[in-house]
Amino acid sequence: MNRKTLVLPAVAGLLAPVLAACGGSDSGSGGGDAIVVGTTDRFTATKDAPAPLDPAYSYDVGTWNILRQTVQTLMIMPKGEGEPVPEAAESCAFTDSGNERYACKLRADLKFADGTPVTANDVKFSIDRALAINADSGVSSLLSTIDTVETQGERDVVFHLKTADATFPYKLSTPVAGIVSPDHYAKDKLRDGFEVDGSGPYTLKAETDGSEMKRAVFTKNPNYKGTLTVNNDKAELVSFADADAMDAALEKKDIDVMSRTMTPELVQKLSTGTGGDIDLIDVPGLEIRYLAFNTDAPTVKDKAVRQAIAQLVNRSELVSKVYGSQAQPLYSLVPAAITGHSNSFFNTYGDPSVAKARALLSRAGISTPVKLTLHYTTDHYGAATKKEFELLQQQLDASGLFDADIQGHAWDTFVPAERKGAYDVWGMGWFPDFPDADNFLAPFLDKGNFLKSPYANSRIINHLIPQSRREADRLAAATSLTDIQDIVAEDVPILPLWQGKQYVAAREDITGTAYALNSTSTLQLWELGRGVSG
Repeated sequence: MNRKTLVLPAVAGLLAPVLAACGGSDSGSGGGDAIVVGTTDRFTATKDAPAPLDPAYSYDVGTWNILRQTVQTLMIMPKGEGEPVPEAAESCAFTDSGNERYACKLRADLKFADGTPVTANDVKFSIDRALAINADSGVSSLLSTIDTVETQGERDVVFHLKTADATFPYKLSTPVAGIVSPDHYAKDKLRDGFEVDGSGPYTLKAETDGSEMKRAVFTKNPNYKGTLTVNNDKAELVSFADADAMDAALEKKDIDVMSRTMTPELVQKLSTGTGGDIDLIDVPGLEIRYLAFNTDAPTVKDKAVRQAIAQLVNRSELVSKVYGSQAQPLYSLVPAAITGHSNSFFNTYGDPSVAKARALLSRAGISTPVKLTLHYTTDHYGAATKKEFELLQQQLDASGLFDADIQGHAWDTFVPAERKGAYDVWGMGWFPDFPDADNFLAPFLDKGNFLKSPYANSRIINHLIPQSRREADRLAAATSLTDIQDIVAEDVPILPLWQGKQYVAAREDITGTAYALNSTSTLQLWELGRGVSG
């Protein structure tokens, strides 16, 4: 099959692609008008995580991309770059000079998909519910600056914040702030399974096999009222076991678009073709990968062990041998494209050095080789993850300072285990909730961090994060943000590895692919349409 590559211009804050799709029960290019999108994301309801699509629980890029199609938020990120704009709201704004009181007015005649009115009380119910449930996914931490939610009549909502938070409009654009109805969601209990009810651009029908959703069928919501123009009536998201199976489905025209996660080999294959009927869209991304540490675990409790790992990891080799042009080395939790980024880890450790790592361990009186196990997930970030961890193991062992083992786990067992503190060292990825430095720092370092990490730095929590959030001008927050990044490089509770590009491949009769991705890693299904193949 011939292929051609489209490269989008780099846009600050334009994030990586994600999963996708919506539609009716028709599937494939030949089976109706549904636009069918492939993904390797898996959607499972388990004993430990029985409510994967509840906005009060969901906190991964895959499930969020389903919720963004179905559950409406007060604010939404616009196409490309920019600050959030009203969506379910007609207007929203801070009403005080200290960024502590935020008021929104709902659109008139707003309705849920079942035709019932959306009111200010529903907004309050949804926010209060997420905070009260306080799910172990950690997603409610995005709403942690809220003190109380006040309603004024049917359409006005006022958020009173505990402290100044200039990033609050961004947080109201995330699914945890999605508006749900008391008719379908209990105020004190998560909604198990794969049903979703909201006022977003689509409704959802889940096709399941046991405890796994294999296909998400989206249908245009006739009652939707918001800023979005919905360019298709049907779309579907189909889950594949791996990238090769997804590519084969695109070849056979069983799907129209494929998104995450493509392997480096597949991207290379798609990008080297000439001409043809498949477009590969290269999108600047803010996805990051990192190692997390249980700082209470005996093997890595001593800071010198974590520092020695930071001194040994060769990011350039990791990128060149595993990901090639799909990634670049990352020396901070904050990616290079984000205001406030600082290369703190490079400034602290410089180039990889066995001698410096040995000195760190020697000064701390630590015997070598240090034995430890690195854990990774086998089925969430793509097949290249195993190669990445094999190379990390080689780098550590080659120093003679570590005796490392690696263990892979399926995502549905990996996440519960890491949240329970079962791993000393584990690898994770992060697709930001919104494109601001705060969202690359606070989720990992603030109270109630989503990793359930025991690491807590009082200066970061009590001073630097609140101080950075007072600055509506994010350039003015750079000093506080840099201080946070420098502390992380010194203490190494988390070790950033790389930031990546992401890709979407689509049949050439699919329109809107250049606008399908926005700055919150959302695949905006409403942008996709079907044109005429050339």
